[in-house]
Amino acid sequence: MTPPFTAGLLGTGLLDLLLPTRCAGCGGAGGQLCPACRAELTCTGAGPVERRPGPKGLPPLYAAAPYAGPVRHLLIAHKERGALRLARPLGAALAAAVRSAAEAGAPGAPGALLLVPVPSARRAVRARGHDPMLRLARAAARELSRSGRPALAAAALRHVRPVADQAGLSAAERHRNLHGALAVPPRRAALLSGRRLVLVDDLVTTGASLAEAARALRAGGCPPCAAAAVAATPRRLPGRGQPG
Repeated sequence: MTPPFTAGLLGTGLLDLLLPTRCAGCGGAGGQLCPACRAELTCTGAGPVERRPGPKGLPPLYAAAPYAGPVRHLLIAHKERGALRLARPLGAALAAAVRSAAEAGAPGAPGALLLVPVPSARRAVRARGHDPMLRLARAAARELSRSGRPALAAAALRHVRPVADQAGLSAAERHRNLHGALAVPPRRAALLSGRRLVLVDDLVTTGASLAEAARALRAGGCPPCAAAAVAATPRRLPGRGQPG
């Protein structure tokens, strides 16, 4: 029997094909992603992101766009509302951020890039009916390969203990919440060895999630050379309310 969340996701996809849709970024006409909102993903150009004070161990970080306006709506639509066709343009934006990291000379082993997504909790994947970050990582790897930069994506990290919802936690609380939560399964370590790893995520705010993912990769003997995201908050906001 098809699980209810999967059936709902499939139904949404069929309706999306059969009925006129509005842009997930601005709500206007022009399909699920109108030309203006598509341009928002690339108009600023991918570049480095600083987090001061950043979490310990955060790799050099790059993002394609600010987390604001249509870009914010597009990420939410893909992640929480099953707008799966947005994976390709969002993946292209992520690929631009990865490409910036590689062209900046981030150190690492030569050869094909291996994109390692920050994993979602299993309960979140079940609730959404898909793994949004793995989908974006694969879309970015395909985009990079088409443009002449060989790349693969691998779900190389897993949660080894439960974590609390990040929303509403301070920076220090987020660090304590996440520290030690991720690991590289032994069967994955051989796949990662000798690769040029780039951590990828859809959104970076404080960088706590990426820092924990980087710690887990280093502990597994596979340090990442950089991290990349589709979007980043324009600045690190003090206090509470940042997702990760």
